[in-house]
Order: sequence, then C-alpha cells, then structure tokens
Amino acid sequence: MRIALVAPLAEAVPPKLYGGTERVVSWLAEELVRQGHEVTLFASAESQTTARLVRCAPQSLRLAGIRDHIGSTLAMLREVRRRADEFDVIHFHIDLLPNALFHDLAHKCLITLHGRLDMPDAFPLYEAYPEMPLVSISDSQRGPMPDCANWLTTIKHGLGRGLCPFDPEGGDYLAFLGRISPEKRPDRAIEIARLSGVQLRIAAKIDNVDLEYFNTMIEPMLDHPLIEFIGEINEDEKREFLGKARALLFPIDWPEPFGLVMIESMSAGTPVIAWRGGSVPEVIADGVSGVIVDSMAGAVAAVRTVSELSRAGVRAEFERRFTAERMALAYVAAYRTLLARREALSHAPAPHAARAFRAAPAFIVEPTAAKSVLETPLAESA
Repeated sequence: MRIALVAPLAEAVPPKLYGGTERVVSWLAEELVRQGHEVTLFASAESQTTARLVRCAPQSLRLAGIRDHIGSTLAMLREVRRRADEFDVIHFHIDLLPNALFHDLAHKCLITLHGRLDMPDAFPLYEAYPEMPLVSISDSQRGPMPDCANWLTTIKHGLGRGLCPFDPEGGDYLAFLGRISPEKRPDRAIEIARLSGVQLRIAAKIDNVDLEYFNTMIEPMLDHPLIEFIGEINEDEKREFLGKARALLFPIDWPEPFGLVMIESMSAGTPVIAWRGGSVPEVIADGVSGVIVDSMAGAVAAVRTVSELSRAGVRAEFERRFTAERMALAYVAAYRTLLARREALSHAPAPHAARAFRAAPAFIVEPTAAKSVLETPLAESA
C-alpha cells in the first residue's frame, strides 16, 4: 500500500526532546515500512526515518524559535496536494487544516486527532466538512465532538518494544515526565511526594505559555529536599528515568486524550499512579499496570502499595495492548476500510455515494501509478 504520513513541523520525527505526536508518527512510519508498505513521510528536515522523507521545513519549528506554524504547514500541504495521486492513502496528523483543504479527496484521506476535542471553537469546521474520516486515540476523546464527526475508528497509540526497555528492579523515587502546565498538575505530584515522604524527580519542559505558571506556582514548591527538577530530557535519558522509578505519577486535571507517557512507563515495567480522567481508565488496568485514584489521599496510599504490583505484569500489559506493531496493524485495517468505502462509492448511484462519506466529495481523483518520491527538500520539488 502507498501511504503518505503528514506530520506536524513543530518537532523532528522523532523529536530530539519533547514531542508526543511526532514520536507516534515515527513509530507508525517505521512499523509500516517494516511490514512492507511504501511510506512517504512529510516532516521537518531533521527527521530520521526509513520511509521516503519529504523535507518540508529546514528545522523543527519549535527549536528554531518559530511560534506561528501556519505558513510552514500550508506550504507542506500544498506539496502533499501536488503529490496526492502518488498515494493510496493520505494520513494526516495535523488536526484541522486538512478538513478544509482536502475535503474533495476525503475518499483517500484520514486524520488522526491527537489533541483535546472539548474546545467548541473548532466545531464549525467539522460541521462544514463532515466527509473527512477521523480517527480518535481514545474513546473518551470523542465525547465533546458534534454528532456530525465522521469517526472511522479509535486506535490507541503503540511504541516499539525496545524503546523503553523492561527494568525488572525499578527504584525508589517517583517520576513525573511531560510538560509543566496547569492541566498536567505537577503541583499535585509535588504534594504527593511530600505527603508520602518519597523522592520525586521531575523531567519536564516549560513552554513559553506556561512560564508564568512555573514561576509563580511550581518553582516555589521545588525548594524541598524530596523534590528534584531535572528539566527536559531526551529519549536515551528517558529510558533510565522511567525504568529506575518506583512509579510514574500522572496526576492530570483535564480530559487527557491519551497520555503517551503512561505506556512508555508500562513498557519499562514501571506502574502508573494516575488520576481518573479522560483516557486514563482506557489505558491503565487498575491493579495490574497501575493504580487509578480520585483524591490526594488515594494517591498517597497508592505510593505505599504500588510496589506490590508485578513489574513483569506491567510489561505484559504493555506487550498485549500498546506495541507499535499492534498500532500499525490497526491503521492498516483502517486504511483498507477507507479503500473499501471508495470502491463501494465508485460503483454506487450518486445518492448512495453521497451517504457513504456523509457528504459527497466534489470530485473523485483515482490513484495513478506510483511515482518516485525522492528525499528532497520541498522547495526543490515544487
């Protein structure tokens, strides 16, 4: 199958430091290639992949200090559009823009929505372009969306078995990994550590938008012998950071769409102490891969008992549900469903064809023979 993966340009694929969506795209691309598919990745020039790479920005935009990504993203989408006939399926990971720009190619496109969907500002776009097939990363993520949303399936994230190696021993500290932001509640993590008397190590990035929150709310709480703030860490550092922890704290206060760090921790065999909310009950098997709590008292109690969980059992739950292989197979099944719909659409009378995609595409572009996609910058191929 000829598959285009369109990644955000904020980070490289995979990212050098923080970046959730770009890591998922990387794991998906590598596994699809391994399974024998012809994959083209549209991403920043720093990306490393076994797929064909189309360089759409000279550097990842966040590390380049570029805050507004719309111009670069639109330029990338023009290149995707120019090459659209080369692919059986175009798989977007950049949320909103493809709905408007590729609605007439909805029969060969799908969008995985990676973020929170409870912001009504975007609802008019989904209502205006109901034909675009959407993939959710958890069932709970779908809850706030309007009824017109054209859901194809839910596919939970997966990562390579060796990316966060299993550590059978673990360690004594609690870990917090991710972003310093109000919805991630690092203040809760600090309070849990203080009340339980267990060391907390915080490995997290601080976005500009969250600087005031860090300076006023979190930094004053770091002056405690049990609390160690490490800052942003890379993939190699993350493996030991998670593997040597007693437990990962995931004390969220928002409708978490998925929570990638939970399965990274599970891969290492480290159980997760997570606040109930969003996708948490779909990811964590309570009492197997972690403990789901509803209060500070429950979290402190979990710190005392979490070591009783089998680290091998935590890893086994990861192997069963959250590998990159499982994720890629689920996406291939979704691609085939999309192609089957297109085949049915091409043989159906017009009124039935319209219902097949909620609204009929303006025109149908049939795939042509695959063309060579060289690993060249976007500007050179335009």
